[in-house]
Amino acid sequence: MEWKFEKVIATEQELRGLMGYPSEIVTRKTISYIDEHCRSFIENSPFITIATSDLKGNLDVSPKGDPAGFVKILNSTTLAIPDRPGNKKADTLTNVIQNPRIGLIFLIPGINETLRINGDAKIVTDKEVLDMLACNGKPPAMAIIVHVKEAFMHCAKCMIRSNLWRKIEDTQERSVPSLAKALVDHGKLDMPVQQLDDMIKDDEKTNLY
Repeated sequence: MEWKFEKVIATEQELRGLMGYPSEIVTRKTISYIDEHCRSFIENSPFITIATSDLKGNLDVSPKGDPAGFVKILNSTTLAIPDRPGNKKADTLTNVIQNPRIGLIFLIPGINETLRINGDAKIVTDKEVLDMLACNGKPPAMAIIVHVKEAFMHCAKCMIRSNLWRKIEDTQERSVPSLAKALVDHGKLDMPVQQLDDMIKDDEKTNLY
Protein backbone atom coordinates (compact mmCIF):
# COMPACT_ATOMS: atom_id res chain seq x y z
CA MET A 1 0.00 0.00 0.00
CA GLU A 2 1.36 3.37 -1.00
CA TRP A 3 0.64 6.14 1.49
CA LYS A 4 -0.54 9.53 0.26
CA PHE A 5 -0.06 12.37 2.72
CA GLU A 6 -2.34 15.40 2.51
CA LYS A 7 -1.16 17.42 5.51
CA VAL A 8 2.53 18.07 4.94
CA ILE A 9 4.35 20.78 6.88
CA ALA A 10 6.20 22.76 4.23
CA THR A 11 7.24 26.01 5.95
CA GLU A 12 8.98 26.93 9.19
CA GLN A 13 5.99 29.11 10.04
CA GLU A 14 3.75 26.03 10.03
CA LEU A 15 6.33 24.11 12.04
CA ARG A 16 6.66 26.83 14.69
CA GLY A 17 2.89 27.06 14.89
CA LEU A 18 2.88 23.49 16.18
CA MET A 19 6.17 23.36 18.04
CA GLY A 20 6.82 26.90 19.23
CA TYR A 21 10.30 28.40 19.70
CA PRO A 22 13.25 27.29 21.85
CA SER A 23 13.91 28.95 25.18
CA GLU A 24 16.90 31.22 25.78
CA ILE A 25 18.55 28.37 27.71
CA VAL A 26 18.46 26.25 24.54
CA THR A 27 19.54 28.98 22.12
CA ARG A 28 22.55 29.87 24.27
CA LYS A 29 23.79 26.35 24.96
CA THR A 30 25.92 25.91 21.82
CA ILE A 31 29.63 26.68 22.08
CA SER A 32 32.36 26.46 19.44
CA TYR A 33 35.08 24.69 21.42
CA ILE A 34 35.76 21.81 23.80
CA ASP A 35 35.46 23.03 27.39
CA GLU A 36 35.87 21.03 30.60
CA HIS A 37 32.33 19.61 30.40
CA CYS A 38 32.73 18.45 26.81
CA ARG A 39 36.18 17.09 27.66
CA SER A 40 34.81 15.06 30.55
CA PHE A 41 32.07 13.62 28.36
CA ILE A 42 34.44 12.73 25.50
CA GLU A 43 36.97 11.13 27.85
CA ASN A 44 34.24 8.94 29.38
CA SER A 45 32.51 7.96 26.14
CA PRO A 46 33.10 4.49 24.63
CA PHE A 47 30.62 4.93 21.76
CA ILE A 48 29.80 7.58 19.15
CA THR A 49 27.75 7.92 16.00
CA ILE A 50 29.13 9.80 12.99
CA ALA A 51 26.90 11.49 10.41
CA THR A 52 28.26 12.44 6.99
CA SER A 53 26.98 12.98 3.45
CA ASP A 54 28.36 12.93 -0.05
CA LEU A 55 28.11 15.78 -2.57
CA LYS A 56 24.72 14.53 -3.77
CA GLY A 57 23.28 14.74 -0.26
CA ASN A 58 23.21 10.98 0.35
CA LEU A 59 23.50 10.55 4.11
CA ASP A 60 25.19 8.00 6.31
CA VAL A 61 25.29 7.46 10.07
CA SER A 62 28.01 5.13 11.31
CA PRO A 63 28.67 3.79 14.84
CA LYS A 64 32.16 3.77 16.33
CA GLY A 65 33.15 2.14 19.61
CA ASP A 66 36.29 1.48 21.64
CA PRO A 67 37.41 1.77 25.27
CA ALA A 68 36.16 4.99 26.87
CA GLY A 69 38.18 7.99 25.74
CA PHE A 70 39.10 6.52 22.37
CA VAL A 71 38.34 9.86 20.71
CA LYS A 72 41.31 12.05 21.53
CA ILE A 73 41.22 15.79 22.16
CA LEU A 74 44.16 17.38 20.33
CA ASN A 75 43.24 20.91 21.41
CA SER A 76 40.13 22.89 22.29
CA THR A 77 38.79 22.78 18.72
CA THR A 78 40.28 19.57 17.31
CA LEU A 79 39.38 15.89 17.83
CA ALA A 80 40.98 12.72 16.46
CA ILE A 81 38.90 9.58 15.83
CA PRO A 82 40.60 6.25 15.01
CA ASP A 83 39.39 4.28 12.01
CA ARG A 84 39.55 0.64 13.11
CA PRO A 85 39.34 -2.36 10.72
CA GLY A 86 35.84 -2.90 9.34
CA ASN A 87 34.01 -4.08 6.25
CA LYS A 88 35.95 -1.68 3.97
CA LYS A 89 32.74 -0.15 2.66
CA ALA A 90 34.15 3.15 3.99
CA ASP A 91 30.96 5.21 3.70
CA THR A 92 32.13 7.72 6.31
CA LEU A 93 35.60 8.09 4.81
CA THR A 94 34.48 8.46 1.20
CA ASN A 95 31.86 11.00 2.29
CA VAL A 96 34.45 13.06 4.19
CA ILE A 97 36.67 13.16 1.09
CA GLN A 98 33.75 14.62 -0.90
CA ASN A 99 32.14 16.74 1.81
CA PRO A 100 33.98 17.65 5.06
CA ARG A 101 30.85 18.43 7.10
CA ILE A 102 30.43 15.99 9.97
CA GLY A 103 28.18 15.47 12.98
CA LEU A 104 28.97 13.42 16.10
CA ILE A 105 26.92 12.14 19.02
CA PHE A 106 28.79 10.87 22.10
CA LEU A 107 27.09 8.39 24.44
CA ILE A 108 28.03 7.09 27.89
CA PRO A 109 26.27 4.00 29.31
CA GLY A 110 24.05 5.01 32.22
CA ILE A 111 24.11 8.72 31.31
CA ASN A 112 20.87 9.92 29.75
CA GLU A 113 22.24 13.10 28.19
CA THR A 114 24.42 13.06 25.08
CA LEU A 115 27.07 15.38 23.67
CA ARG A 116 26.66 16.58 20.10
CA ILE A 117 29.48 18.04 18.02
CA ASN A 118 29.35 19.43 14.48
CA GLY A 119 32.27 20.54 12.38
CA ASP A 120 34.54 19.85 9.42
CA ALA A 121 36.61 16.69 8.98
CA LYS A 122 39.59 15.33 7.10
CA ILE A 123 41.42 12.01 6.98
CA VAL A 124 45.08 11.87 8.04
CA THR A 125 47.84 9.28 8.41
CA ASP A 126 50.29 11.29 10.55
CA LYS A 127 52.26 8.80 12.66
CA GLU A 128 52.12 10.95 15.80
CA VAL A 129 48.33 10.99 15.67
CA LEU A 130 47.99 7.30 14.81
CA ASP A 131 50.30 6.29 17.66
CA MET A 132 48.18 8.36 20.05
CA LEU A 133 45.09 6.42 18.90
CA ALA A 134 46.64 2.94 19.25
CA CYS A 135 44.62 0.29 21.08
CA ASN A 136 46.17 -2.96 22.34
CA GLY A 137 49.41 -1.81 20.78
CA LYS A 138 47.88 -1.47 17.30
CA PRO A 139 47.57 2.00 15.76
CA PRO A 140 44.83 2.59 13.19
CA ALA A 141 45.70 2.96 9.51
CA MET A 142 43.91 6.30 9.37
CA ALA A 143 42.32 8.90 11.63
CA ILE A 144 39.42 11.28 11.17
CA ILE A 145 40.31 14.78 12.36
CA VAL A 146 37.32 16.91 13.35
CA HIS A 147 37.58 20.69 13.56
CA VAL A 148 34.84 21.66 16.01
CA LYS A 149 32.32 24.32 14.95
CA GLU A 150 29.50 23.54 17.39
CA ALA A 151 29.35 21.61 20.65
CA PHE A 152 26.33 21.25 22.90
CA MET A 153 24.73 18.93 25.43
CA HIS A 154 21.48 17.26 24.42
CA CYS A 155 18.68 16.63 26.93
CA ALA A 156 17.73 13.20 28.29
CA LYS A 157 14.17 12.83 26.99
CA CYS A 158 14.91 10.40 24.16
CA MET A 159 16.85 8.15 26.54
CA ILE A 160 14.09 8.26 29.13
CA ARG A 161 11.41 7.47 26.55
CA SER A 162 13.42 4.54 25.18
CA ASN A 163 14.55 3.32 28.62
CA LEU A 164 17.85 2.63 26.88
CA TRP A 165 19.92 2.20 30.03
CA ARG A 166 17.31 0.22 31.98
CA LYS A 167 19.90 -2.32 33.12
CA ILE A 168 22.13 0.39 34.57
CA GLU A 169 21.68 0.90 38.31
CA ASP A 170 20.04 4.25 39.17
CA THR A 171 22.46 4.53 42.08
CA GLN A 172 25.53 4.33 39.82
CA GLU A 173 27.76 7.33 40.44
CA ARG A 174 27.64 9.85 37.60
CA SER A 175 31.02 10.21 35.86
CA VAL A 176 30.43 13.55 34.10
CA PRO A 177 28.93 16.95 35.06
CA SER A 178 25.16 17.30 34.88
CA LEU A 179 23.34 18.78 31.90
CA ALA A 180 22.31 21.71 34.11
CA LYS A 181 25.91 22.49 35.02
CA ALA A 182 26.98 22.37 31.36
CA LEU A 183 24.08 24.60 30.25
CA VAL A 184 24.75 27.22 32.92
CA ASP A 185 28.42 27.39 31.98
CA HIS A 186 28.01 27.16 28.20
CA GLY A 187 25.24 29.76 28.06
CA LYS A 188 26.74 31.89 30.88
CA LEU A 189 23.30 31.79 32.47
CA ASP A 190 22.54 33.88 35.54
CA MET A 191 20.79 31.16 37.49
CA PRO A 192 21.76 28.50 40.05
CA VAL A 193 22.68 25.07 38.68
CA GLN A 194 20.27 23.39 41.11
CA GLN A 195 17.38 25.55 39.90
CA LEU A 196 18.00 24.56 36.29
CA ASP A 197 18.52 20.92 37.29
CA ASP A 198 15.13 20.96 39.01
CA MET A 199 13.57 22.49 35.88
CA ILE A 200 15.12 19.82 33.67
CA LYS A 201 13.98 16.97 35.92
CA ASP A 202 10.47 18.39 36.06
CA ASP A 203 10.41 18.71 32.27
CA GLU A 204 11.55 15.09 31.95
CA LYS A 205 8.68 13.97 34.18
CA THR A 206 5.91 16.14 32.73
CA ASN A 207 6.76 16.79 29.08
CA LEU A 208 7.99 13.57 27.49
CA TYR A 209 4.94 13.13 25.26
